[in-house]
Amino acid sequence: MNKTGETDVLLDEIALLGMRFYGYHGAYEGERQLGQRFIVSLWLSIDLRRAGEADDLGLTVNYADVYAAVQTIVEGEPKRLLEALAERIAQTVLCEFPLIRSIVVEVEKPGAPIPGVLDTVRVRIHRKAPSD
Repeated sequence: MNKTGETDVLLDEIALLGMRFYGYHGAYEGERQLGQRFIVSLWLSIDLRRAGEADDLGLTVNYADVYAAVQTIVEGEPKRLLEALAERIAQTVLCEFPLIRSIVVEVEKPGAPIPGVLDTVRVRIHRKAPSD
C-alpha cells in the first residue's frame, strides 16, 4: 500500500491511435458549417492480466466498442473547443467502460484555420476514473 492507502498496481495499456473522423467542431461558424477531419488517439490504462491469461474478450475492453463510442462523439454534437471534445470523449469512455482506470485522450485538428505555417493543432488530456 502507498501513503494514500491504495495498492500500488502497475497497469497495462491499450492504445487506439490515429482514429480519423469528420466532424463539425470549431470556434468559427465556418468550421461548424463545413466540417473537417479530426484525428483521435486514446491510451487506456487497464489491468489486462486476467484477459491475457484466460484469452477472454469479456475480461477486457472491446476495441471496436471504444472506437464506436468515440465516433459517435466526434461525428455528433459540435463543440467549439478541442478541449471540450476531448473532455467529452474521456468522460464517456470512462463511464461506458468501467474496467478502464485512466485515459489519455489526444484530439488533433489538421489544417486548423490559423494564419501561417502550421501542420496541426493537438490537445491531450489525462483523466482518471472516478473512485468507487
